[in-house]
Amino acid sequence: MSAFRTVRGMRDFLPEEAKMMKYIEGKARKVAELYGYKEIMTPVVESYELLAAKAGEDIRSRMYAFNDLGGRKVALRPEFTAPVARLVATTFRNEPKPLRLFCVGSLYRYDEPQKERFREFWQSNYELMGSTKPEADAEIIMLTNNLMKSVGLKNCVFKVGHVGVLRGILSQENVKEKVQNKVMQLMDKKQYEDALKLVEDGGASEKCLATLQKLVKIKGSEISQVLRKMERQVEGYNKAVNAVRNLHEILELASETEEKIDLVVEAGFARGLEYYTGMILEPYVPKTDIALGGGGRYDKLIELFGGKPTPAVGIAHGIDRIMLAMQKQKTPLKTEEEKRVMVIPTKEELKGEALKISQILRDADIPAEVEVVGRRVTKALEDANRRRMNYAVIVGERELKERAVVVRNLGKREQTIVKIERIVETIKG
Repeated sequence: MSAFRTVRGMRDFLPEEAKMMKYIEGKARKVAELYGYKEIMTPVVESYELLAAKAGEDIRSRMYAFNDLGGRKVALRPEFTAPVARLVATTFRNEPKPLRLFCVGSLYRYDEPQKERFREFWQSNYELMGSTKPEADAEIIMLTNNLMKSVGLKNCVFKVGHVGVLRGILSQENVKEKVQNKVMQLMDKKQYEDALKLVEDGGASEKCLATLQKLVKIKGSEISQVLRKMERQVEGYNKAVNAVRNLHEILELASETEEKIDLVVEAGFARGLEYYTGMILEPYVPKTDIALGGGGRYDKLIELFGGKPTPAVGIAHGIDRIMLAMQKQKTPLKTEEEKRVMVIPTKEELKGEALKISQILRDADIPAEVEVVGRRVTKALEDANRRRMNYAVIVGERELKERAVVVRNLGKREQTIVKIERIVETIKG
């Protein structure tokens, strides 16, 4: 019989990777706590209509969608914002605003598996609902910067843009929303020529095409200079001018903090999801082609799901992508080193005592494993060394008569006889 393998596009996380994933998740939770975001948990399976409503054609075509046994069309969530918006439109509809919500978990898209892209992936997600103010958008940039710094990533850069610039121009040119959505998806993939062809076919003016052609070339880290150039370029398109000014205000606020945030403005930056209405952003680290997250402002989504008109801004961070970036940068995990202990009985009859002692250690938050395969002491010590244990506690008959055990420091290769009531302080000390 052939050996079973993981399903295509899925993967196993071995102990070291799983530890790193949990470490990043822990940091994401800490950031949520520091900024006042309350954790919620939404189902992995949602109604297809909910998830498809404003996901964009690109994501709609790659959803894991199926009929359940009751004949309902459902899908595995491809992103978090729609489920959170559902919750805000229903259960939280009368909650005082602003609402700061956080969730973390796995998501699913039927992408073509390739390097650093899988069909099951993990995200931490932050949504700030109920504010139209630029300081809300600035908060999303700041908390992302905090997260990247807290996991130890270096040289994180934020690519930022504003959906209102491109949509403002296209709306004034009476380009239909359906066509606008396709244009945004093509620009998200940097297929600018195809995007401009669609705009042309949509009946846009020569001025519009010339403006868009110039806009996609405007980018840079000299924020004020780039934004002034953008504003000059979109002159006459009032909504687009207002969008540039809004972006200027947001980035000015984000830059006023003591934190150094590396920002790059891209006038032609777009994202495939249809629900964005304002600022959009993607953090990344140089020398990797992948975004470590993505988000932005979406002011009409809650309304779409039957809720009260609620402005909102949010971001999702790719936990597994952050892990890949950390591995590339060889980022060490800043954890307090746990003292791991192996408890070894010298005889079969002392197994019960070994279990009792292991429990004393665990009650004091010291991870302890008991030798359970009947190895001799020397072999058990070799195994403890191989698995990088810090201490071995050897439970012997002679010492037990004195209510004591042998504690061996495996790093220093030193051992002492210690009273059982003093084991914890000896190991912790």
